[in-house]
Amino acid sequence: MSWLGRLFASPAPAEQRLAEALVAWNAGDYGVALDLWAPLAQAGSARAQSNMGAAFLEGRGVERDLEKAAAWLRLAAEQGDAGGQRNLALCYYEGWGVVQDQAEAARWYEKAAEQDDPDAQDMLSWMKLVGGGCPQDYRGARLWAEKAAAHGRVGAMARLGDIHHNALGVDRDPVKAAEWWGRAARLGHAEAQTMLGAAYLAGKGVARDPVEALHWLLRGETGGAGELATGFLREAQAHTKPSQRAEAARRAMEPLL
Repeated sequence: MSWLGRLFASPAPAEQRLAEALVAWNAGDYGVALDLWAPLAQAGSARAQSNMGAAFLEGRGVERDLEKAAAWLRLAAEQGDAGGQRNLALCYYEGWGVVQDQAEAARWYEKAAEQDDPDAQDMLSWMKLVGGGCPQDYRGARLWAEKAAAHGRVGAMARLGDIHHNALGVDRDPVKAAEWWGRAARLGHAEAQTMLGAAYLAGKGVARDPVEALHWLLRGETGGAGELATGFLREAQAHTKPSQRAEAARRAMEPLL
């Protein structure tokens, strides 16, 4: 089509332009994406407003501007866009472009979580567990963690292990704790790897296995949970022979399945 034909051609449907913008964004062509999103956002598209807010939040394609980010995200959030709600919650949680307000953060996280946004579900679970910005609610923390875990959120899996281990709103269940830690551990979560190692060391929820214990503790230490792993590692090393320690080290070097 000639330039004149393109000039008088009808604009592409909004959904098509949103899709084209997303392709450009994922390719790193942030300016192209923003050129497509901006008129849609001005026209009231919640998805485009949410994406504009995310761009200003991250400083991609534009200079980082937290107040503009929060303004765009609020427009999207108030129209029910889950991504906008989650990112607006983050703004309130961190005090980015708005006055920091943990209760308001929890309120927006819950709105996004109710729309099945897994990152919002994960964060809301944590906030309910510790009582951050909302009343402490162990049952709610567990239920939202289960929903986030079903989407593959590894932090939620590890949290469920802690909930069952520490009997937070549920009966203490070492087997369920080890199962959840195991799921998170195999996805690379360092704290869960350490706690799974501790479970093998004590024989709680799993059969006692000093070699498997040391294997997971070494992974946890390497992954950044060294402070948590230190005491368990010392005990595991004291209860293993040199050949067992070598086997544990070998396992710890293998790729996770």
